Amino acid sequence: MFHRLRHFVVDLVRHRPHGGPATPRAHTAMAIAMAAILAAGTLMTSGTASHAAGDAGPSDAAQADSSGADSSGAGATEAAGEDAASESRGWVGRSAERPPLPRFVSMRSAEVNVRTGPGTRYPVSVIYHRRDLPVEITAEYENWRKIRDVEGAEGWAHMSLLSGRRTAIITGEVRTLYDRPSADAVALLRAEPGVVGRVMACERNWCEMDIASTRAWIRRDEIWGVYPDEDFR
Repeated sequence: MFHRLRHFVVDLVRHRPHGGPATPRAHTAMAIAMAAILAAGTLMTSGTASHAAGDAGPSDAAQADSSGADSSGAGATEAAGEDAASESRGWVGRSAERPPLPRFVSMRSAEVNVRTGPGTRYPVSVIYHRRDLPVEITAEYENWRKIRDVEGAEGWAHMSLLSGRRTAIITGEVRTLYDRPSADAVALLRAEPGVVGRVMACERNWCEMDIASTRAWIRRDEIWGVYPDEDFR
């Protein structure tokens, strides 16, 4: 359609009176045709961008287009700020200097399709329904990231559905968190296995987490989402 409209305009120019001005009717036809060409080009560009934005699933496509905004109301600006602040620890986007693999990130969306390969042509292997769940990136291919969860399950997710926000999940049994990084410190709360919290800092054998708006320290080997030798604040 785009090419037919373009040839129509060319024909109008070629068949106007030689050396003379175009008729009013020709002017009108050319204007209409040019407007249609511009509209067609806009539609073609929009369709390509939408297809490249991320996963083809109905909910995931909307989330990818809004840079990870989901039903919880978290906007693109907030998510982008969090990613920028934690880029050195949980980078998920594109950059000339990429941190090494593997690395931990988290689920940005409340619903994430994970596929058997890096593209929408691959079938969905699992759907995660938990925002902030920690996952480990083990490989990259263009806009896709191969991730692994706490149970060892692997698959590919679009990078727009992941966040540099660092989180961890309680493992093993009910764990105690303290007001400072020491076993003889004051206990602040107890968390069951599967509880997810934001990781604020790690030093030596301890990590500080934010769980239910309470910041407290837990032993590093009692959570999954940080590496044994990873210290940050």
